[in-house]
Amino acid sequence: MVCMEQPTSEEAIHRGRALVLADLTADGLAGPKEVSMLEKAVSHRRWWSDQWPEGAVFVPGLLAQDMQDALLEHHGRWPLCPLCERAPEREPHALDLEPELGEDPRWVCGVTGHEVAPLGSLADARG
Repeated sequence: MVCMEQPTSEEAIHRGRALVLADLTADGLAGPKEVSMLEKAVSHRRWWSDQWPEGAVFVPGLLAQDMQDALLEHHGRWPLCPLCERAPEREPHALDLEPELGEDPRWVCGVTGHEVAPLGSLADARG
């Protein structure tokens, strides 16, 4: 069994930024406005993770949730569930991030409970 070291705050910030940016790019939302929103979230989470270094593993998921909140005001729900987009009887809805506060976050359909993709891998789910 391989023992993984806890990432430093800065490593977690960079990893989280890259994963969220990959998912924004998959949905065509990596323009200047969205990247500025992400940088604002990164700045906030950098301060947060400096205050609680043991929480660094939670930073990627928190950044994704921060972007969901920021985009809701300016763009709408993000990311939309690709599973339910194909089902005309279902209302479009955003994916949930699970665990809400945990390691290795993944996008999950809140309607069906099916895992859609790990954070940073929405492009694969979009096909």
